[in-house]
Amino acid sequence: MNTRFKFLIYLACALVLISSCKKEDAERPEPAPAIAGLESEYYVVIKTSLLLKPTIENRVDSIVWMLNGQRAANALQYNFQAPADPGTYNLIIMAYNKGNIAQKVIKITTGRYLNWQTTTNKILTLEASQKFTNRNDVKWEVLSASSELYRLSVSNAATALFTAVNKGTYHLKVSAGDLVDTLLITVRQPDRAPSPYIAKVFDYLPAPGQFVNELPQYVEGDTYETMVAKAGKDLIGADANTITLGGWGGYVVMGFDHTIVNVSGRRDFRIHGNAFGANANPRPNAPFGGSCEPGIIMVAYDKNKNGKPDEDEWYEIKGSGNFTAENEPWYSAAVQRKNDTRTIRNYEMSYHRPKTEAASAPAGHIGISDYILWTDNQGGQGYKIKNTYHSQSYYPAWMKDNKLTYKGIRLASNGIEESGQGSYFVLYAFRYGYVDNYPNAHDNSGIDIDWAIDKNGNKVNLPGIDFIKVYNGIDQENGWLGEASTEVSRGEDLHLLGTNIATINQ
Repeated sequence: MNTRFKFLIYLACALVLISSCKKEDAERPEPAPAIAGLESEYYVVIKTSLLLKPTIENRVDSIVWMLNGQRAANALQYNFQAPADPGTYNLIIMAYNKGNIAQKVIKITTGRYLNWQTTTNKILTLEASQKFTNRNDVKWEVLSASSELYRLSVSNAATALFTAVNKGTYHLKVSAGDLVDTLLITVRQPDRAPSPYIAKVFDYLPAPGQFVNELPQYVEGDTYETMVAKAGKDLIGADANTITLGGWGGYVVMGFDHTIVNVSGRRDFRIHGNAFGANANPRPNAPFGGSCEPGIIMVAYDKNKNGKPDEDEWYEIKGSGNFTAENEPWYSAAVQRKNDTRTIRNYEMSYHRPKTEAASAPAGHIGISDYILWTDNQGGQGYKIKNTYHSQSYYPAWMKDNKLTYKGIRLASNGIEESGQGSYFVLYAFRYGYVDNYPNAHDNSGIDIDWAIDKNGNKVNLPGIDFIKVYNGIDQENGWLGEASTEVSRGEDLHLLGTNIATINQ
């Protein structure tokens, strides 16, 4: 067979193969269009428009929009014009290519409301329309709500802050005399569900105390940054461990991954401690007490929305003893025992690093009485005692400063020796408003954000909070028990956990 004839045979075979491949390609169906970038429901204010711009994946020959069964448009996008009267519309978008059709059904509701959208546990800033400019009688109110777990906080006549725990629709009204606007806020779930527990520790500095350098454990070479990280490892999440704040003023600053909503009439969050009741108090009919070491609470919300408690204003949670302890059920007994029952606001105390670290107390002594020198802004001074049960340094070992100064409120001394022999100390609980003051399961460990006050002592109307600071509010030595030291463990958003605790009206 000559070469020319062979070539013609090969060419014929190739043509047959190409023809076969083209036939298979023609018979193989192409991928169907996929419609994305559109919600299943929309709310549109009457006499306004909504431009719908879908994202179409794969090749498309035609796009058809059907409104209430009638062809409305053939285009890549569709501009819905809301009529003058409220109503509900069924919109279908259909995308075609050869042998394929894809469609998406959309419900459009029109009404007379100004439309706002947000996600759960996020603060939304609402602004009144221009017709309310220069009006000083503007009022905001909620007309109806999908859930009672929400907060509307009015900051001034022109703006209000709104946040909700649950998704749904919330109808609001802003008015001034005969002027009225009605708002519809649609609250959706975020892409990532928030955690009910502490998500971040920003700062940690305990004051000298018997559990310092142990809870959390200090290791040679640790720095401020590594100890903050250790505190975070202990406190973040559901399975939190316990850290100490040491003596008076020692603190920790924590944050959540969302805003804890300030729900009216309910307590909003709880920070665990290790408080417990006394089993054998020799005083009959004594109020609740045992190991109650109250930590004072400060709160803030992320006003500048940068995720950090930097320039945001801190507010004080007004606990029952923040101004006086005279109404506490143990107050008269504390006076009789000659406790220091003063409440001192704007208090400052400085601790001085000890020159030497003795491992144990002298024979016959319960501790080293002249261990850590302290001075305060009231002209007082004294020493923190090192007891026989904890021999490590009580001064934060990672701090290079030889003097540490703390500021805040010093509460009345709540520890009373009840045996008369120096052997049975009972630390009594304040009525409400603190950390490590009641057992974690007790309702009085819950905190209401509505108890917050500003630096001048005025109540504030916060929509919610993102950050919490806790510091030890007690300066007291309790014999062989050592100093009162606030301990902190798991933090909880009570609303996300479904825990309903009624508040106490101050």
